Amino acid sequence: MSGRSDLVRGADGVLRCPWGAGTPDYQRYHDTEWGRPVHGDVAVFERLTLEAFQSGLSWLTILRKREAFRAAFDGFDIEQVAAYGAAERERLLVDAGIVRNRAKVDATLTNARAASALRAADGEGALDRLVWSFAPAARRARPRRLADLAARTPESAALAKELKRRGFVFVGPTTMHAAMQAMGLVDDHLAGCAAAP
Repeated sequence: MSGRSDLVRGADGVLRCPWGAGTPDYQRYHDTEWGRPVHGDVAVFERLTLEAFQSGLSWLTILRKREAFRAAFDGFDIEQVAAYGAAERERLLVDAGIVRNRAKVDATLTNARAASALRAADGEGALDRLVWSFAPAARRARPRRLADLAARTPESAALAKELKRRGFVFVGPTTMHAAMQAMGLVDDHLAGCAAAP
């Protein structure tokens, strides 16, 4: 690993991961949310859903539509979304406030039903506990460069496999690694980043 860092100094003089020094939306998300622990079934379900919708798109697109996603999916209330039928599905597919992708909408409904079943079997907090059980046992040293970041890890592959076994879809190892980064299961802020938790 090279001694050089990819950190970027923003107009405010703060050193950040390069992607977090972009638009104000990215900067706010990077500085206050990304890599910070997220807990609770609803919060975890929201992050898993948004990461699935982001697949193939810019995260900025999802960030800017996040409030519309929350409104469209009843605040990501698992039981409400799990109960959606054909009328709600059609409503989502014509909602210009979100990403209108049939496969991703269907995946969200499937995943809500899987999360509901998980909670019915294992109680409140079951999705949170399941996801966090795949956090790496030891925190590794923060990377210095973006090139040092993995797109997937053994933990994200294992999480993806377990979620699929439980009936979840659109939860591949790369998407799960992005979710793990976003929810603070791994700390991938670059070494020296002011926003690192």
